[in-house]
Amino acid sequence: MRKLLLTFALSFVSILSFAQIEGKWKTIDDETKQAKSIVEIYKKGDQYYGKVSQLLIKPANPNCVECKDDRKNKPILGMEIIRGLKKEGDEFTGGTITDPKTGKTYKCTIKREGDKLNVRGYLGFSLLGRTQTWHKVN
Repeated sequence: MRKLLLTFALSFVSILSFAQIEGKWKTIDDETKQAKSIVEIYKKGDQYYGKVSQLLIKPANPNCVECKDDRKNKPILGMEIIRGLKKEGDEFTGGTITDPKTGKTYKCTIKREGDKLNVRGYLGFSLLGRTQTWHKVN
């Protein structure tokens, strides 16, 4: 019985330390500090994607008029803004994030710390970019 409890306890701890990013997250604008939207992150195969599931601030335009790819003129609500992230250690990286306000797409790295995600979008080198902190939605 003691061995079974120990096995269960160790399994539980390893599950907790296995950082997952799937679920709903409240995005916080790093400039205005206002909550902007709810993004739902999900897994397809071995990659992670995120779509806007709720808008908390009404955008100037409900469509991504500045987007350059398949998202051009598509509604922001329901838009896939995170594409192709892969788990590498305790980070999720190798994908992209698109800012529907500007239409710009950046390389993306996400790291989870408790009920927060540090979402970094950058051009070329990780030094040239910005980080937002998103909060878990229950």
